[in-house]
Amino acid sequence: MRTILLAAALLLTSTLAFAKTVFDIPVEHYGALPEKSLVSLSRSGDLIAYRDTSGGDDKVVVLNLSTGKHVTSLALGEVKPNSLRFVDDNYLILVVSDNKRLYRVRGRHDVSAAYSINLKTGDLHQLLTPGYGIHSSQTNVGRIIAASKDGRYVYMPAYADDGRYHLYRVDLEKRRRPVAHQKGTPDTINFFMNRDREVVARERFDSKRDEHKIQVRRDGKWKTIFEEETAWIYRSYAGLTPDEEHLVMFAVLGDTNHTAYYAMRLSDGHVGEPMFSSSEKSVVGAFQTDTSEVEGVIYSGFKPDYEFFDKKLMARFKGISQALPNNIFTIVSATPDWSKIVLLMEGEQSSGDYILYENGSLDLLTMSRPGIPREAVASVKSDGFVARDGLSIPTLLTTPVNASEGPLPTILLPHGGPESHDQMGFYWLSQYFSNQGYLVIQPQFRGSTGFGVDHVLKGRGEWGKKMQDDLTDAVAAYAERGLVDEDRVCIVGISYGGYAALAGATFTPDLYKCAISVNGIGDVYDMLQADKRDYGSRSGVVAYWEDVLGNHETPSRKALRKISPMQFVEQVKAPVLLIHGQHDSIVKVDQSRDMHKALKSAEKDVTYVELKAGDHNMSKGENRIKALVAIDSFIKEHL
Repeated sequence: MRTILLAAALLLTSTLAFAKTVFDIPVEHYGALPEKSLVSLSRSGDLIAYRDTSGGDDKVVVLNLSTGKHVTSLALGEVKPNSLRFVDDNYLILVVSDNKRLYRVRGRHDVSAAYSINLKTGDLHQLLTPGYGIHSSQTNVGRIIAASKDGRYVYMPAYADDGRYHLYRVDLEKRRRPVAHQKGTPDTINFFMNRDREVVARERFDSKRDEHKIQVRRDGKWKTIFEEETAWIYRSYAGLTPDEEHLVMFAVLGDTNHTAYYAMRLSDGHVGEPMFSSSEKSVVGAFQTDTSEVEGVIYSGFKPDYEFFDKKLMARFKGISQALPNNIFTIVSATPDWSKIVLLMEGEQSSGDYILYENGSLDLLTMSRPGIPREAVASVKSDGFVARDGLSIPTLLTTPVNASEGPLPTILLPHGGPESHDQMGFYWLSQYFSNQGYLVIQPQFRGSTGFGVDHVLKGRGEWGKKMQDDLTDAVAAYAERGLVDEDRVCIVGISYGGYAALAGATFTPDLYKCAISVNGIGDVYDMLQADKRDYGSRSGVVAYWEDVLGNHETPSRKALRKISPMQFVEQVKAPVLLIHGQHDSIVKVDQSRDMHKALKSAEKDVTYVELKAGDHNMSKGENRIKALVAIDSFIKEHL
C-alpha cells in the first residue's frame, strides 16, 4: 500500500504542468463504469469489500486490508449492485436491484433484494424472498434496518401476504422462514430501533387520507406523538439521537431557508431548536450506526460538508479538507469508532481515488478510473450569474486543461431531477466534453436543491418557463464575459436535463446548434399520466408532481401540453439526438420513441438510439459506453 502524505500531495498538485489541452483518451474510458466502487470497511477494520469491473468482469471482491490477501469474490452477473455492508468479519450483505416484471403488477419495475455472503465458506443466499408469508408483488425487499447483537440476524421491513408492513428477523446463515419481529399496518413505512434491537417508533403515511404520523411503542400499545395532514411527505426521519430519547427529523421549520436537523422527543413529540443547521446549506443526510443512531450530518452544496457530535472527528475531517482544498472528499465507509475512514477524493488531478485515513496519514487504496490520467482531469470551478429577473444562479464551470483564452465552443449541461444539484466531483460526461475542448456550463437553475428552500420553490410551476429562461440566460451571461462562442453551443441533458434540452430546441430554436436528450421527457402530460398508472392518482408521488408542475394547483392537460416539447416540434431547427433505456422505469421509453416519431413526421434532423435493457441511470457499463459513443459522433458532426 502506498502512503500519500498531505505535504507530498500538496506538492504534487502544485508543481505539475501540462502542455496539452485535449488528451488522446478513448471515449470508452469516460463512458465505462468506475473500475472500483461501493467500497466498504468491516467493523473491525481488518477487511475491505468493493465492486470491481476491471478486465471485463463485474464482481464483488473482499480483501484482508492488512495483508492484501484475497478472502473471497463473487461474480455479479446481470444484477445491479447498490451497496455492500459488513455485519461483522463473518458476513457481508450485498444489496442489488434488477428490472423485472412482478406478478399481477403492470409494466416493469426496479426490484431490490439483499444477499448474505458467508465470508468463511463463500456461501450465498437471498435474505427475503416472495413466499414464506412475504408478499410477491413488492419492489423493495432489500432494505436492512439493523443487525442483531450476536451477528446471526438482520432486521428487514417488507409487506406480508395480507398487505401489512412488518419488520422481520432474517437468518444470515441459511434460508429460513423469516420471523415477524414487529408487526405493522398497511400504511406503515418505517421502523426505528434502539441499541437493544427493540422497535421504539414507527412512521405511517396514508395517501388516501393524507395522514402522516409518528407513533411510539409504550406499554405494549402504539401512541401517536406527531400527526399532520399532507398529500406528500416533506419531513424525513433518520433514526435516534445518541441518548435514544429523541427521533431525528430533517425539516424546514419557521422562517428558515434550509433543512435542519431537529430532535423530536419520543415521550411527547416535542421538537426543540435545531441541533445541526446552517444559514447557507441544508442538511441532506446523516451518518448512522448499525441501529440507525445518528452521529453526524451531511450538508448540501457544490462540495459535501459534514458536522459530527464528536468534535475530535470534526477537527480530523476539517484538517483533511484544508490540506487538499481543491479536492472534494466524500466519506464512503468507516469503522464504528472512526479510527479508519475510507474517503473518495475527486477534483484537482483526481478522477476518483479511494483513500484510507488512519493515524493521521492518507493511504491510497485504489483508483476508480485508472484509464483517465490525473493530468487530463479538468478543473471544475464554482461560479454564478444573475438571471433576467434578478435571481442569482449558482453555476459550475468545467474548463478544458490549458484552454486558450477567448470564446470556446460550449456544452450547456442542465442536471436531472429537477430537484437535485450538481457537485464538483468527477462527472464522466462533463469531463468527456472538456477533454474534447468544450467549456461545460452547469447552471443550478431555479428549482434546484442545495441552495435553499426559496431557490427550490421558485421552480414550482416553471417547467419550460423561468427554469428554461435560466438556461438561456446562462449562455448569454458567459458569452458576455467572453467565455462562450455563441455560434457553437449544444444543450445536453439526462432525465429532466433531457427535457430541458428538448425544450431548448423547441422554445429557443435559434440558440443551440444541437440538442441531446438522454432518458428525457418530451410530453409532460404523458409523464404524469404514466405515474398515475404506476402509483395511483391519490399517491404521494403524483401529489408531489402535481405540486411541482402546477405550483400548489393541479395542472390541467392544456397547461402541461403547453410546456411539452413534443407539441412544438415544428419549431425545431437544430439536429436532435435522442437516447433512452429500454427498461427505464422512471421516464418511460415511450417518451423518446414518441418524440422521435414526432420529429420524423415534421421532417426534422433526428437520431434515436435505444439502449437494450437500459435503466434510467445507465447503470450498465456497455449502455453508458454506447450512449457516449453516439454522443461523441453526434457532437463531432454538429458542433
